[in-house]
Parts: sequence; C-alpha cells; structure tokens
Amino acid sequence: MELEKLAKTLTERGLTVVVAEADTAGYVGHLLCSVPGASRYFPGGVIAYGRQPKTHVLGVREETLRRHGSVSRETALEMAEGVRRLMDADIGISTTGVAGPTGGSPEKPVGTFWIALSARDGTQRAQEHRFGSGERMANKEKAAHAAVRLLAGYLGLD
Repeated sequence: MELEKLAKTLTERGLTVVVAEADTAGYVGHLLCSVPGASRYFPGGVIAYGRQPKTHVLGVREETLRRHGSVSRETALEMAEGVRRLMDADIGISTTGVAGPTGGSPEKPVGTFWIALSARDGTQRAQEHRFGSGERMANKEKAAHAAVRLLAGYLGLD
C-alpha cells in the first residue's frame, strides 16, 4: 500500500486514525507518520505492551485477557475500540502478537498477530496473521504493514 495515497484519502475524507500497539511498539504509528502532513489525520497512539496499559488506559476487560489472552481477536478488538474512544478518533487500529524469538506456544506460535480496526461508523474487523518467522524485527514489520493494509481495505483502497 502506498502510504501517500492512504494519507491523501484520510485527509480528503477528514478522517482521523489512532493506534494501540503491543508488540509492534509504535511501528504502525511510524508508518502512518512517515508522510508529510500526518498531523492532519494522525493525532497519536498508545503503546500498550503490558497488561496494565491495556486495561487501565485502553479499557480492555480483565475477563477478556483471562479468557482469551493478550494475543486474541477479542483483545485486539477491545484495544482498537478503546484507543478510538480514548482519543475521539474516527478509526482505531490495534496490534497484539508474539514477536519472538521466544514466548510462543503451540496455540499461538512466534509470529502470531491479531490486528483489529474499530471505526466510529460501527465497523469492526479483526485479522489473525501467522508470519511463521522467528525473527523479531521481521514479524514486527510484517504486522505493522498488515495493519496499514487493514486500514487501506476499510477505506476501499485495496
């Protein structure tokens, strides 16, 4: 996805997008802000690497984390909605995953990510990705680019 086209579309439509990132740790925000004039559509984001910022800042329910874990569809959706509401934005994007090289399990191996979108119009989307790499930076990059593609798809740019 061409970031300039995404930026132009967000600006022309007067939309704002915010991010809640766990294992990508700001990489999605970095991509969105790599285009001049990003402040018109990107007011900010939250790096919620640990449990406390997920619950205390983004409003992810403890029950969600207990039942489904941090790397889950449910948590990703609550993160996306939480950051969108927190910052009164049109679109919230979230990422949560197992970047590696350790920390995976048979159910959620290294390279597993959930990426979600929550929009003011009621749209909610979540995608699971399994990148299959033990390389931490590669997994983070792939997840960040997948988040940008999810946003582009919502905007009809895919």
